[in-house]
Amino acid sequence: MTMTVTIDRLPTGVPGLDEILGGGLPEYSFNLIGGPPGCGKTTLAHQIMFSLATRERPALYLTVLGEPPLKMLRYQQQFAFFDVDAIGESVNFVNVSEDASSGDLEQVLRRIVAEVERHSPSLVFVDSFRSVLRASSSSGSSENSQQLFVQQLGLLMTAWQATTFMIGEYSAETEANPVMTVSDGLIWLRQCVERNSMVRKMEIKKMRGQPTVPGLHTFRISAAGVEVFPPAVSAALPADDADLPPIGPRLSTGVPGIDDMLGGGLPRGYSVLVAGPSGSGKSILAGAFLSEGARCGETGVFAAFEQRPTTRRNRVVAELIAQGSVGLVDSRAADLSIAETLRLLTKEIRRMKATRVVIDSLSGFELALAPTFRDDFRESLFRMVTAFADTGVSVLMTSELEDRYTDLRFSPYGTAFLTDAIIVQRYIEVESRLRRVMAVVKVRGSAHSDELREYSIDADGIHVGDPLPDQEGLLGGRPKERAKQASGKDGS
Repeated sequence: MTMTVTIDRLPTGVPGLDEILGGGLPEYSFNLIGGPPGCGKTTLAHQIMFSLATRERPALYLTVLGEPPLKMLRYQQQFAFFDVDAIGESVNFVNVSEDASSGDLEQVLRRIVAEVERHSPSLVFVDSFRSVLRASSSSGSSENSQQLFVQQLGLLMTAWQATTFMIGEYSAETEANPVMTVSDGLIWLRQCVERNSMVRKMEIKKMRGQPTVPGLHTFRISAAGVEVFPPAVSAALPADDADLPPIGPRLSTGVPGIDDMLGGGLPRGYSVLVAGPSGSGKSILAGAFLSEGARCGETGVFAAFEQRPTTRRNRVVAELIAQGSVGLVDSRAADLSIAETLRLLTKEIRRMKATRVVIDSLSGFELALAPTFRDDFRESLFRMVTAFADTGVSVLMTSELEDRYTDLRFSPYGTAFLTDAIIVQRYIEVESRLRRVMAVVKVRGSAHSDELREYSIDADGIHVGDPLPDQEGLLGGRPKERAKQASGKDGS
């Protein structure tokens, strides 16, 4: 009879980290948290420790630092996760720098054994573990001695049933170190500066016995501590049928004429791109979309990437936010990622139990991203839209277009393919006056109007008029050329 061993997983207490780990940290595992100076290794270790440590599961933090532990603790106390009452109770700090500085690995091992026997911890942290090996190297210890030391330490920790974390300043060039082989888990942190943006990323290089989410995952250090942002697909809201609104009539956009052009409204769970030049009424339509939802008892979320809604700018949305019918996501961080944005939106959608989301606008969204994330903007945006579509949330996105008066384009980002519906707004010149016109380019899986309709904007919102007459040159080209443009051959 074959017996399967079950390995319990410990929740780290770090938002987003358990998701990319594949469910948490394996209990009794031997882990390395590595990365360059200043990337957040010690902060991550402390956050995990204070989250997991209890009287029944005490933690031992061994410091091998050139500075006193009290100095380190003074800075760590600034984070919300730090619990002063836990010090000396469920969390114990011990300075072993004197033993480590001797360079005698056997002496270091004896000291660690003595402290473990004294405190009987379930969680053990050694910071900085690389300092121990560096000190031994300067004292003439061979690589074989270091390998033996790491192996013995790993075996002892497993025998004591302690979940262990080695913290050290490692880089890609030091991966031949013996600790890499012995470790059950390798959590790698890195950071880079681009222009005025500081971007931090995390990679789970190894975690024995469980599938992890591959790739680099952005994270942020705030007053609350470390927060990791999984990719859009894995961070999607749970699609629980019981929590989703029933599939019924289409959603009204709040503008009857546009509903008619869409074939009766926007199908629930669809994403729609509203593209047009400045002043064409994109934000007004977005406000009408959320206002109609509130009228029908639905809540919404407004993600502002250009201007925060106020009584002077987008008054309708500002009033909905003040009434509590719409939640606001308004991050002013200069180094956003798509994954972080999705996390912010997801939290607000869950809080509001929202079924309608507006992103205003994609142009501002791209500018809000750190430069390193702009190259894969289309791919990441596709993942985010797909994640929302899978949950039944209806999304309206606006996109700024440069109106050249002579051609019909849908999006400067080539994002037209990822939305279920597209509404294009533009200007035309008739008798030396600019007139606003709009068209529904597509509604996936549904019939829709193919007419160009003039519309006007006043204090009551958008009003859609009758179809435009078929006048030669109205769109800056002959009828055949206009048909070609409207068919989607716009280069996007």
